[in-house]
Amino acid sequence: MPTTSRAIVQTGPRQLELRDLPIPDIDDDSALLRVEACGICGSDVEQYTGTIPVRLPLIPGHEPLGIIEKIGDRAAKRWGVNAGDRVAVETLIPCGHCRACIDGRYQSCRGRGFMFGYAYVPLSQPPGLWGAYADYMYLDPHSIVHPIRKDLPANLAVMFNPIGAGFRWAVEIPETGPNDTVLILGPGQRGLASVIAARAAGAAKIIVTGLSRDAKKLALAKEFGADHVIDVEHEDLRKRVQEITDGNGAEVVVEVSSYATEPIADALYCVASGGRIVLAGVKGFKPVADFVSDLVVVKEARIIGAFGVTRKAYDAAIRLIESERIPLAKMHTHDFVLEDAEQAILTLAGEGKGESSIHSCLVPGAVL
Repeated sequence: MPTTSRAIVQTGPRQLELRDLPIPDIDDDSALLRVEACGICGSDVEQYTGTIPVRLPLIPGHEPLGIIEKIGDRAAKRWGVNAGDRVAVETLIPCGHCRACIDGRYQSCRGRGFMFGYAYVPLSQPPGLWGAYADYMYLDPHSIVHPIRKDLPANLAVMFNPIGAGFRWAVEIPETGPNDTVLILGPGQRGLASVIAARAAGAAKIIVTGLSRDAKKLALAKEFGADHVIDVEHEDLRKRVQEITDGNGAEVVVEVSSYATEPIADALYCVASGGRIVLAGVKGFKPVADFVSDLVVVKEARIIGAFGVTRKAYDAAIRLIESERIPLAKMHTHDFVLEDAEQAILTLAGEGKGESSIHSCLVPGAVL
């Protein structure tokens, strides 16, 4: 067992360093995870660029999959896992006693004064290894872990987070049912995950939008179960949705695009009377132009913010991944070694050399 762990440390906006950090001892209530893979999503890009305010320096990486290396007796009993087991680790670490936790909304926990979760806790807070851009990661006693099959490829098993987001944002929050038409604005990994989840929930019709450069993603959306795809650069989105829905609009609209605010205004025009709009794509705190609030009033539409994933949604995602019914490998495009963390982030952001990624991950122990 080594005494130090390699870790990528963010010291400022667009500033990453590879460091060796001490591996902490664990007590009866905590554990040490050997990181097999860490998924990379839009939040990693926003953290890297400084759009998401965090306390630096810290170790990024909030989608950890790995093997329990060491575990305390009480932690093993509480989590139902032992050393050698593979687990998916939830991002947020709830306190368990604040109002949100008591009310069952632990994804909104602020009992420790800020959003306490992997990749968001600074190095200054012991024991330091709070992110999955590393060989090893500390597991806090309040962590929520999910056992997952060890025979699955790590770069597919680590999709538990985006697929979980799909189940929460496209199904759990809007209560999607068999009679619903679902409009998904944005064909990235969360948009594709929303297609998978909405199809699993039996949605009557699924529509996905994207740009011309998203042609491959839109084709994949159709393979995963979308009935219609719309290239908003060559088609009138609002007109097409009305045509597809016979003038009724979509009962569920899931907005998962990054930074662009136009889709939020579009959602108001495309949602059906009495429909639900789920906003999950962050916009860098920009105001939304052409936001016609009267459309919300006259349609009695509900607008719901989505932040994080729940245990129920994670469980649904893991069951789907383990079933191997969906060709998820087609969504995974890139693996990166730890030293290439910056390249991984830039590739997802479309700033790297070559094609941008759909789903990608860091594999710390791999030789690629």
